[in-house]
Amino acid sequence: MPRKAFPAGIKPLWNPDNGAIDIVFVHGLTGDREATWTARDATEPWPKILLPPLVPTARVLTFGYDAYVADWRGIVSQNLLANHAWNLLASLSSYRDNDGTNERPIIFVCHSLGGLVCEDALLTSRQRPEPHLHNIGRSTLGIIFLGTPHRGAGLAKWAEVVSRSIGVIKQTNSDIVDVLKRDSEVLARIQDGFHTMVKARSVVDLPPIEVTCFYEELPVVGVGLVVPQDSAILPGYTPIRIHSNHMDMPKFANSDDPGFVALCGELRRWIKETKANERRRASPSMAEQPGVANQYGENNRQYNLFSEGTQKNTEGHYF
Repeated sequence: MPRKAFPAGIKPLWNPDNGAIDIVFVHGLTGDREATWTARDATEPWPKILLPPLVPTARVLTFGYDAYVADWRGIVSQNLLANHAWNLLASLSSYRDNDGTNERPIIFVCHSLGGLVCEDALLTSRQRPEPHLHNIGRSTLGIIFLGTPHRGAGLAKWAEVVSRSIGVIKQTNSDIVDVLKRDSEVLARIQDGFHTMVKARSVVDLPPIEVTCFYEELPVVGVGLVVPQDSAILPGYTPIRIHSNHMDMPKFANSDDPGFVALCGELRRWIKETKANERRRASPSMAEQPGVANQYGENNRQYNLFSEGTQKNTEGHYF
């Protein structure tokens, strides 16, 4: 039986006429661009139903990639994490370039392995000279991590459990599993590069990347905590717990779910703060100060959160 094509690439879930910011969802290991974000008794993903009323100027996009570590038919993607990161970068930049929304700020919401894919995509963006690729990193406003294994560990064990549960396996993606182990050199490279990139933004007056790390409270039967708190959080950033296991933590059933309330609170706060910063940068008092408004020349971009301007970025390697 031929393997069904995996739902890959960017899919819009909500696209308002007055869109001013992109919120991009990236699923994790064995996930799906819609099913990962859909509660057990729901028919639609919550970013499509629950999110738009709270952030009406946000375009909601979701990215899909084949992150299965095993398949009962014996065929599984052998893509490396770097391949998935490149596909995220290329798909998102192409989507934004096609409709002229390259300048919009971006917030990523990532579950599990998706957080590593996002981090690696931003590192790749930093190194690219092409404006539409480089703009993804420059435009990134914040990242919400949901159970992302920044230090590996439990998720590798979970991947092995998934492989064994399928039965006779002809093929597994061992590269993905290896990345998720605590002693992974690839994981260490991504974390070091990500922190370096975030710190470097302040040197050239780029806005900081906001980060919030959510971690699971409940274990998975037979596995335990898939991504324990010490691996899911990053020092210096806000940690928030979700009373759920690893698979269910991105599935909010209604707008009263404490996890949904906390996550949306972060999104709205970041958007509000960025709007305030934009107003301060655009104020006459700042523009009249010699050497302030143009201190960084054309590389000092402004975020137009509530209107689509015609401002263009020049090429650079500053985030």
